[in-house]
Amino acid sequence: MQNNDPAANAFRARLATGQVPIGTWLMSGASSTAEALGYAGFDWLVIDMEHVPVEFRDTLQLLQAVDCSGAIPVVRLAANDPVLAKRALDMGARTLMFPFVQDAEEARRAVSSVKYPPQGMRGYAAMHRGSRYGTWSRYGTQANDATVCIVQLETPEAVSRLEEIAAVPGVDALFIGPGDLSAALGNIGNIGHAEVQKMIRDAARRARAAGVPIGIVGPTPEMVSTFIDAGYHFVAVASDMGMMMRQASAFLAAFNRQSSGPANAGPY
Repeated sequence: MQNNDPAANAFRARLATGQVPIGTWLMSGASSTAEALGYAGFDWLVIDMEHVPVEFRDTLQLLQAVDCSGAIPVVRLAANDPVLAKRALDMGARTLMFPFVQDAEEARRAVSSVKYPPQGMRGYAAMHRGSRYGTWSRYGTQANDATVCIVQLETPEAVSRLEEIAAVPGVDALFIGPGDLSAALGNIGNIGHAEVQKMIRDAARRARAAGVPIGIVGPTPEMVSTFIDAGYHFVAVASDMGMMMRQASAFLAAFNRQSSGPANAGPY
């Protein structure tokens, strides 16, 4: 692990500095790419288990690669499922992102998944990567404080309940999912649409009023900069695959060749 204090959560510490951490999405599933992006200087990297074929053995290798690079890994689970959360935490994830959280009850379920009793329902095991293979002797009593729970708000209904979701004890941060939000608003894939952007800005304002950090992802540095200006506490730009495909398209254009897809397709 990258921090000598086993009870410290690097993501929480980075947010506490007041600077806006810059991340990106890992969608290729390649540990070498994940490690390289960490060395490139990204503050945090999302290991995406929701939309790409990344399984738990892949996640283990990605966590090891990101930890080596000095970046902070965030695991986005495939669903708000306590079994998925338990497995990710046991293999060393500290910061989990739960997709498609619609209300306070679903937020409480996510929090419960990352906490041992009495705060939650996470199942206990002593020997795994999360406990540094048993060498972290106080893991059972310190793990709850070492984890961070991020819940994603991805529909207008979820955003309308932002305050009640943010008020759930143990919700450490919120995250707006602009792709699904654009789809729910009838503008699928167009996160630059005025209605989508208005909701994105409003969510940042309300989260700040509620005193809870909020993050978001966008396709380009230019758009992500507007999110920072709107008050987002942490941001991600594009993805490993998105960056590769856009640069590939630019290289092909230099030879008057056209790639099979648009250079700016999709929210990331």
